[in-house]
Amino acid sequence: MIPRPHRSHRRHVQHALPLLGLPVVLFALSSCSATGGSARAEAPPTQVTVAPTVAVSPMPPSSVEAVTTTAVPTTTLPPTTTAAPTTTAAPTTTAAPTTTLPPNVQIVGPSAVLIEAVGQRDGEPTRIMQERLLQLGFWHAGADGEYGHTTKQAVMAFQKYLGLPATGEVDQVTADYLTNVTQRANGLTDTGDLIEVDKSRQLLFIVRGGQTLWTINASTGSEIPYETPNKNDPTKIEVGDSVTPVGLFKVYREHADGWREGDLGEIFRPKYFRGGVAVHGSGSIPDYPASHGCVRVSTAAMDFIWANDFMPMRSVVWVHGQIPTAPL
Repeated sequence: MIPRPHRSHRRHVQHALPLLGLPVVLFALSSCSATGGSARAEAPPTQVTVAPTVAVSPMPPSSVEAVTTTAVPTTTLPPTTTAAPTTTAAPTTTAAPTTTLPPNVQIVGPSAVLIEAVGQRDGEPTRIMQERLLQLGFWHAGADGEYGHTTKQAVMAFQKYLGLPATGEVDQVTADYLTNVTQRANGLTDTGDLIEVDKSRQLLFIVRGGQTLWTINASTGSEIPYETPNKNDPTKIEVGDSVTPVGLFKVYREHADGWREGDLGEIFRPKYFRGGVAVHGSGSIPDYPASHGCVRVSTAAMDFIWANDFMPMRSVVWVHGQIPTAPL
């Protein structure tokens, strides 16, 4: 899965507004607050006025009177006090919540029409349901109102994807999910062109440019050891573990023309990616891992893969996950 980016913010004000709503990343705008202290004016200097000395003409000592000099009293003014300026904090601005989706997620919204629980019946409600499956990325042969094999396979894929019982029948629970799901199906990868096989959900994803184009019902290896005669040479005994290997592989061999008699049975238009393990068409794609190790899809789905060149030679196949311990 894709790690989410971390974001941080600094605060320049004493208080922040509480964060509300869904867990999103908020970017707090900086606010500056004016700071100031009190400015004290100096007291004016003390002013002293001295009376002038009186000059007296010389006289005989007996007739000279002393002249008294009186200083003007000192006047001190009270100090001037300047009030400290008022500091007003700038208001905190909260950015609108933002939601970042992974690059491989596509939002299509809920269905504009209520999807009915059609079971496996034909008719107009089934055609509407088929269109909804295509909108959500679950491949089938077309919205014709007939509840055929590929429609059942697409319903099974939808049910597997959401963790519902994979019955292939549109009951009320499945219909409600079809109505209300808003996101198109996607695999785990978000880059490149490849075929992704999810053993945990028993699904195959066709990925182009990191976007999942289509989701297809699949059945991988049962992981039950086998010992059986070779279909092409009964004198040989084939022994194996029925495991679909996990990892990154490339298509290295293919057979384009119809059914081929493999050592363990017939397979349809196989695309080999490791030894005798291939993605191929089959008449049986149940709701559990059932193959000897190959990845089974419907014959119609295999024709679709060939027709659109979704698995050319040397293209990437990514297999991951562990098989479920019970039917999906």
